[in-house]
Amino acid sequence: MDVPKTVTAALDDRPIDGAICLDAGAGVGNTTAGLLASGAARVYAVTNDREHARTTVDRVRERLRTEERLRDEGGDRLAVLEADLRELPLPDDSIDVVTAHGLFNVVPPADLGAIVEELTRVARRGGHLVVDDYEPLPDDAAVRDLFAAENAAAELAAGRPMLSFYPSDVLRRLCEGYGWAFDRRLTLLAPVPWTGAHLEAHAAVVRSNASELPPELGDPLIARAERLAESIGEESVGEMYSLAMALE
Repeated sequence: MDVPKTVTAALDDRPIDGAICLDAGAGVGNTTAGLLASGAARVYAVTNDREHARTTVDRVRERLRTEERLRDEGGDRLAVLEADLRELPLPDDSIDVVTAHGLFNVVPPADLGAIVEELTRVARRGGHLVVDDYEPLPDDAAVRDLFAAENAAAELAAGRPMLSFYPSDVLRRLCEGYGWAFDRRLTLLAPVPWTGAHLEAHAAVVRSNASELPPELGDPLIARAERLAESIGEESVGEMYSLAMALE
C-alpha cells in the first residue's frame, strides 16, 4: 500500500492497532490510509474541504486495494466527516489517537488554541497526539518568496494567511498548555523536497485568491507567483518534524 514514508515513520511508535483514531485535517487521506493499514479499529477523517471529503473514501479504498479491508464485524472502519476542527461532531473522551499531519501550517495563529482545545476535548485520558509539520524556512530559501506571494493574495482576498510555519517548540508548548505531556520529537524530512509539482500547486492557490481581487492588485501577484515557480523549479530546504504527546 502506498502510504508516504513520513506518515509511517510518525505512526511507527504509536499504539494504533485496535485504536479509535481521529485524522485531523485529513486532506487526501494519506494519514487515514496509514492508520487503517496499522490496524486502527476506526478512523474519523475530518476535513473542512468538501472536495476532499468526497474523494477521501475512494482514494483510501484504492490504496487499500479491497473495500473489505476497511470493514470489520461491526461495520465500516472509516468515517469521513466534513466539519470545522474548532467544533468537532464527536463526543468527549472518545478518541485514542489524534493525528495532525501537515495541518497546522495551514492554520492561522488566531485558530491554533481553539483547534488544540477541541482535539483535547475528544481525546481520552492517556490518549496520544501526533503532530507532524514544518519548521520555519531559512531566510535564504527561495520558496519563501513564493509562499509570501501566496500569503499576500490570501490576506487581500480573505483577510487570513494561507501558510504559517510554526517551530516545533511553539506547538509543543501550546499542546502542553492543554494537558498534553511531551513524549518524543522526530525529524521526518531534512531537507524537505519542494518539487515542481508542489510549487505549481502553491502558484495555483495564488491564482485562485488573486483572481478575486481587482486586476491592479491580483495580476501582479499572479505574475510574481508564476515567475517564481518557474525560476525556482524545485528546492530542497527546511525540516519536517513529528511530535508525539500523551494526554495526562
